[in-house]
Amino acid sequence: MTTDSDLTACGVEPPLQTGETALRRARRRMEATGQWRPGQAMGRRWPIGCVALEITQRCNLDCSLCYLSEHAESVRDLPLAEVFRRIDMIRDGYGAGTNVQVTGGDPTLRRRDELVAIVRRLHERGLRSTLMTNGIRARRPLLGELADAGLTDVAFHVDMTQGRRGFADEPALNAVRRAYIDRARGLGLAVFFNTTVFAGNIAEIPAVVRFFVDNSDVVSLASFQLQADAGRGVLRGRPAAVTVDRIVGLIEAGAGTALTFDALSAGHAQCNRYAAALVCHGRAHDLLDDRHLAQAFADATTDLALDRTSYGRTVARIAGWLARHPGYWPPALRWLGRTAWRMRRDLWKSRLRVRKLSFFIHNFMDACALDPERLRACVFMAATADGPVSMCLHNARRDDTILRPIRLPPSAGGGLWDPRAPTRQDGGRPIRGPMRYRAGSPPSARTTDGNP
Repeated sequence: MTTDSDLTACGVEPPLQTGETALRRARRRMEATGQWRPGQAMGRRWPIGCVALEITQRCNLDCSLCYLSEHAESVRDLPLAEVFRRIDMIRDGYGAGTNVQVTGGDPTLRRRDELVAIVRRLHERGLRSTLMTNGIRARRPLLGELADAGLTDVAFHVDMTQGRRGFADEPALNAVRRAYIDRARGLGLAVFFNTTVFAGNIAEIPAVVRFFVDNSDVVSLASFQLQADAGRGVLRGRPAAVTVDRIVGLIEAGAGTALTFDALSAGHAQCNRYAAALVCHGRAHDLLDDRHLAQAFADATTDLALDRTSYGRTVARIAGWLARHPGYWPPALRWLGRTAWRMRRDLWKSRLRVRKLSFFIHNFMDACALDPERLRACVFMAATADGPVSMCLHNARRDDTILRPIRLPPSAGGGLWDPRAPTRQDGGRPIRGPMRYRAGSPPSARTTDGNP
């Protein structure tokens, strides 16, 4: 029987062994859990997939599949000095180039000058930052200021679990997605979208995918997160119809082509699935159909830094790498010839304009059904006061982290900081106690209608 202490041990980043690097530790975790295989990025390309940096627990939506605590609205925002300490901890623990999700709650509820300072600190420390937001307050002037401060990506979360007023289904929400795309267009940011999949929208996923294909000139990644009982939402256990394999089929239906989801890996095979398409003249074509070449190329280019914000620079860097490694010319040219022939009509009609669109499936675990092996292989950690912790474990034990007093660094005056002390946040009224006990409340009880 697995105890709580066993699960906690599995979900905490293990210490480095003598003379071990963070990258080698990641490989050790993959080998120990049977996940080390060709095309595995964890332990080859990076020592961690990404780290969530929660800068507020507050949110302006009540999602029916919320992962936050019911105490979230009564928890003060972390002091800036503590946020900076955690940023330094991420940099020292995983190195430059680590992906950091600036998240919450919704991070745009943080004071604007502090949010900008956090993004700037991440950039100065050589980390790649993603703003994770529902988009309500992420207007173009703010996104532009964050881009100037060094923000790499913006990930908009839009789906029917959020209860936005006036939208009957996922296709209707494409109006919101389009408005958010326009806000970010031309700012030099990579644009992602997150969609939670549950029984209420699963049949509409192909229409959502089709929208992303049609807008792949701006959207570079579409992430689909399967329903999980991780917090206080009114929706709980996952219905039998919501499975990873079914989501794969629905993504393929929306893309209009078969996609290879097993060529490249990111951590545990039961947690994450990845595929990529080349989009040309409105049609998607599988990018990873030659899985052996994809795996060999991915394993050989682990030191090649790719620029998510510029498709042209990425292509140029790949071409430059190939020019220096002639051994890859024959298989690369054969793949290029086959792919160009398959896409010939679309290439002609589009005048050779091609975009890459990635698809990611996240299979988060229920808080009451954590798998120790999957925790050990986690590539998505949350930065806590004590160090990085698996996100699934963090969600399951969230109150243990967010309600505990924190000892501040000397630069912030030291002493204990109480996250539940009465205060005013962002110029608002005093926070006296929990404001939301059950996510997914009727629209009349929500703090905002969530429209763009």
